[in-house]
Amino acid sequence: MSSAQKKLLRLAADLAEHEGVTHWAISMRLFGKGDFFRNLEKGSHPRSDTYERALALFSKAWPADLEWPKGVERPSPTEKKKRGAA
Repeated sequence: MSSAQKKLLRLAADLAEHEGVTHWAISMRLFGKGDFFRNLEKGSHPRSDTYERALALFSKAWPADLEWPKGVERPSPTEKKKRGAA
């Protein structure tokens, strides 16, 4: 399993546990489809742009009372603004 897969699955698991939902619900909120994380678990690899987009979506939706996982880069607000402005 790639580093990107592990990081996205970790974010999904932490957020799902914190909110008391499944990773399917997190996938629906972020991507509008419930199978994104299931596909990662089955070996699907995210493209680099999908990975970056997922990190930005997680960062935006991340609750203030939940610590961001160590070892997972978090986009800074300036990075998100630059991407949105382009």
